[in-house]
Amino acid sequence: QVQLQESGPGLVKPSQTLSLSCTVSGGSITAGNFWSWIRQPPGKGLEWMGAIAMTGSTYYNPTLKSRTSISRDTSKNQFSLQLSSVTPEDTAVYYCALDPGGGASYDYWGQGTQVTVSS
Repeated sequence: QVQLQESGPGLVKPSQTLSLSCTVSGGSITAGNFWSWIRQPPGKGLEWMGAIAMTGSTYYNPTLKSRTSISRDTSKNQFSLQLSSVTPEDTAVYYCALDPGGGASYDYWGQGTQVTVSS
């Protein structure tokens, strides 16, 4: 059973870079297709931010692409998100998730981590 766990700061100041990691257990990030980051701002729906494929290729939401970077550390079986130049509108619950089939069906999710952007 694949399990995902997000970690990172819960509070980030405006203009800084948000950095989160997702530790995977029960499976390898070099398999399993697309390892993704998804967020949900308060009162809004889920927003796909991007993904890193088992090959290491990355894919980004066009609206966030200029500020987003996803990478991985295969030795730690982790993948990470960096979102630069954050504003209060980036306040959200951030999830890491696995789309094993590549069809935007996320079968495995982390529990989510709240990130607040505030000075």
